[in-house]
Amino acid sequence: MTASFNRLRARLHDGRILKVDDWSVADSETWGIIGTNGSGKTVLSRLFAGDVRLSEGDVSGLPDHVLYVSLEAQRELIERERHEDESDLMDRMDIGTLVSELLHPVDEVQDWIDKLRLGHLLEQGFRSLSTGESRKVLLVDAIRRKPELLTLDEPLEGLDAESRELLEEALSDLHASGQRMLWVANRLDELPHWVTHLAFVHDANLLMQGARDEVLNAAEVHALMHFDKPLSDFPPPLTDYRLADSEPLVRMVNTRIQYGERTLFDGLNWTVMPGQHWALTGPNGSGKTSLLQLITGDNPQCYRNELYLFGMKRGSGETIWDIKKHIGLVSSSLQWEYRATTNVLTTVISGLYDSIGLYQAAGDGDRRLAEQWLEIVGLHHKANQSLHHLSYGEQ
Repeated sequence: MTASFNRLRARLHDGRILKVDDWSVADSETWGIIGTNGSGKTVLSRLFAGDVRLSEGDVSGLPDHVLYVSLEAQRELIERERHEDESDLMDRMDIGTLVSELLHPVDEVQDWIDKLRLGHLLEQGFRSLSTGESRKVLLVDAIRRKPELLTLDEPLEGLDAESRELLEEALSDLHASGQRMLWVANRLDELPHWVTHLAFVHDANLLMQGARDEVLNAAEVHALMHFDKPLSDFPPPLTDYRLADSEPLVRMVNTRIQYGERTLFDGLNWTVMPGQHWALTGPNGSGKTSLLQLITGDNPQCYRNELYLFGMKRGSGETIWDIKKHIGLVSSSLQWEYRATTNVLTTVISGLYDSIGLYQAAGDGDRRLAEQWLEIVGLHHKANQSLHHLSYGEQ
């Protein structure tokens, strides 16, 4: 059956109008939807499930059962797990829903568990998993439920190199088995080879669609898919927190991180000097986030180790704010935990105060700086919108 969308119009929450004039997707074709953050990719993919309220247009041939694997789906499940956390009512930590319970009956998806190397996680709570681990679990859960169409929205986001390779191979096998899939991406180099057709979305308009190579070679697609801003255009910070070039930003001495019987690392010595740029790599679940949390102050084991941050020894009377003022942090977990009800501009300003939400009057300089940065990333026109109304990539 062919899914057809003709002369569609739908008003989005930000006031824009989704426009799809003529688009047909045949069963024999495998489509990808591409576009920059906030372009409307996800809402376009939601057309297949009938989740978009249309003001006009005709739709036919939709699949009966559509499932999504996405960052948003992860966030919703993690939020549900948080609400069901009963640690306060128990004499132990509530680890939440076990992976084996989410994937029950496990024997039906044992091959996929083996392919994605999830066997050692079956008796762990879902909320304890890393970003990459939870993504793979959600994929297996979706496969278990045998959808007519499986939509993969940025499926490689947050995965380490080894997990990406595993997932790409598994998805290739899934495609070869006959599973219909729809791939949503803002990075062209992440499109798998088995995607045969592409739909290009910009500013909520389906601007171009057709055979893969035809769309990828279009000059308009190349022009609109690339963000390029000269470094000289970046505004200077209001306050310069830089230390002397000879002062380490981070120094760890014989550091040890242990959770119960599990030791993540022991005897770690690490020094980060001004001007250095480090990549922290390792498999999902290896302890990368735990190590970073020693620096950000979000891991209480920082007080059990000899740790120096920005010229201060941890546990010597410094406050957490003395540490955090030196740090800018972006992560999936922070985004999931950012539950403050605030608009886009206020969210950016709050970064200057190291807070989740803004709880004091911001100065004019703070506001101007935040507006300049929103202009740079192309979000100035959304400054007064709710943060949670933005697409995941825009957030």
